[in-house]
Amino acid sequence: MSDAPRGRGTALNPANRFVELAYEWEESADPSEKPAPKTKFFKDATKSVLVKNDSPDISFTWSVNPYRGCEHGCIYCYARPYHEYLGLSSGLDFESMIFVKEDAPELLAAELAKPSWVPDTIALGGVTDCYQPVERKTLLTRRVLQVLADARNPCGFVTKNALAVRDVDVFQELARFSAIRVYFSLTTLDPELARRMEPRASTPQNRLDAMRTLAKAGIPVGVMTAPMILGLNDHEMPKLLEAAADAGAVSAGYVPLRLPHQLGPLFTEWLERNYPDRRAKVMNQIASIRGGKANDPRFGTRMTGRGSSLSTCRSCSNSRASGWASTARGCREWTRGRSGAR
Repeated sequence: MSDAPRGRGTALNPANRFVELAYEWEESADPSEKPAPKTKFFKDATKSVLVKNDSPDISFTWSVNPYRGCEHGCIYCYARPYHEYLGLSSGLDFESMIFVKEDAPELLAAELAKPSWVPDTIALGGVTDCYQPVERKTLLTRRVLQVLADARNPCGFVTKNALAVRDVDVFQELARFSAIRVYFSLTTLDPELARRMEPRASTPQNRLDAMRTLAKAGIPVGVMTAPMILGLNDHEMPKLLEAAADAGAVSAGYVPLRLPHQLGPLFTEWLERNYPDRRAKVMNQIASIRGGKANDPRFGTRMTGRGSSLSTCRSCSNSRASGWASTARGCREWTRGRSGAR
């Protein structure tokens, strides 16, 4: 079993389900012959960026994704299989071959200016993180946000990158019209687990610091404890909520891990490589909420799962109501009493 290249979430490049031809290294190959891929960036010449979503279990209708692929390299990312529509792999290709929509701000401005546009909330990066590392150079997300601010069009996003604090001035402009909500994805407080799961994302502490900075600047911030991986990080949910509350978060949400298409084999291999003693337990618990399988794609259950294994997460999710910080603290005590030495 090959180790993942430094700074990458996976060592694999599984076959594309739409392409018959595939290649793989022989088991006898010298590991030194397998070069660690450098990130490559490609111009995405798309002619429109405003995408309509009609999924009944997604909370937004419109989204803009400045990038396709994500250098954060999170092993659990549900967006990995989207790279297969580009003729690439959901493995290393997803995190090392990034498509950049250089004209996104101008295209969005043109679409918002159409008489047919009815103002509605737009989610940024609903597929891949709009503040992934290359954003530091391209400023694409910042420019898209400025277009939205100029139009006074409401928006929101979820990110794992503390780089978001760079654009606090644009957030404040949007906040004047109650037109912005910033969520930080927080999956663990353990820096080692975060390094293995999310190799190029900001550390958990840096995300909390960014959340605190934005909250002090008057920006509504929330936390997404997603994904919750039963048997791996779900026991942290109460502490995650409390830490986010202390950092100024005013709302929260969670989604249990889902493993569509090639993400299942990728995640299983990652578990075997990083936590072999937990692999069977984690995969069995995932199956317990997914109808006995690694994934349940049905609307209505894919984002929530089913089963008593989710009782801790469901109890803690009540913290989304008013006074959610105190609920989080109470939930932590409930978890301790339920699971003992865990």
